[in-house]
Amino acid sequence: MRDHHPAKNHPGVSENHPGVGQGVYLYAVTPAGENGTAGESVESAERPPDLRGVMGGVVRPVPRGGLVAHVSDVPLDRFGEEPLRRSLEDLDWVEGVARAHHRVVEALAAAGPTAPVRLVTVYTGEEQVRDLLDLRHDDFTEILSRVAGRREWGVKAYLRRDTPPPSPAPAATAAGGGDSPGMAYLRRKKESLRGREDLWRAAAERAELLHAELGQIAVASRRHRPQDPQLSGRSESMVLNGAYLVDPAREEEFAAVLGGYRDRFLDVELTGPWAPYSFTSIDLGAGRAGGVR
Repeated sequence: MRDHHPAKNHPGVSENHPGVGQGVYLYAVTPAGENGTAGESVESAERPPDLRGVMGGVVRPVPRGGLVAHVSDVPLDRFGEEPLRRSLEDLDWVEGVARAHHRVVEALAAAGPTAPVRLVTVYTGEEQVRDLLDLRHDDFTEILSRVAGRREWGVKAYLRRDTPPPSPAPAATAAGGGDSPGMAYLRRKKESLRGREDLWRAAAERAELLHAELGQIAVASRRHRPQDPQLSGRSESMVLNGAYLVDPAREEEFAAVLGGYRDRFLDVELTGPWAPYSFTSIDLGAGRAGGVR
């Protein structure tokens, strides 16, 4: 969703001075403490001390209406719209920014309910951040209430590489005493494809059952797109990439379910706990990788 007041909510980079000055990089939003009401300072104990973010910037709170945005300064000659487009093509640069972003979010999430925002969400000043907290106050409040006291766990299920396909049924011989060499080859090829399809179907059905059972324990669940081997770091095909918001009291029960699905079809992997990225999504009007508002 994009707002229709660009001068206020999406100021962008100054048309007179494109790419000049400091931007404000937003990491996450948290509830304010007792002293964090609108117009008041937030106690330093409410966030980890000496927390540094992207490009080593000191993370500071911006309070508004019972919420706190956590931000740091970044140069617009690297994070302005045009420079950012070029920077996003540098995978090493993107990885460094992502690591710094996640490090801040994880530190905040360890201290209390946290609503992370999209990577590389940059504003031209704190006033725009306060406008955001005003505009989306109810959305952030609802999200923070949902994730309070809960953690995100990831479950990935892979098709076992060493699983033999189901044995094909005996094929009928051709009239006249058997297949020709060419027909025999085609028949074996067809049986092999059918075996792989059957294996995939069985694994996918097991993954669906696993996701449903985990979803009954979790407060909320999401299915993400399966990762390709470059991202997963594994050569096996991924058939489930799930995220689950779980109460701590049920985490052991949640983990125990996985044992029943590690079989000849699936290899199941538990990851986490993570900050609740999958359950705090708010559309702030950005593109895929954030950008200047």
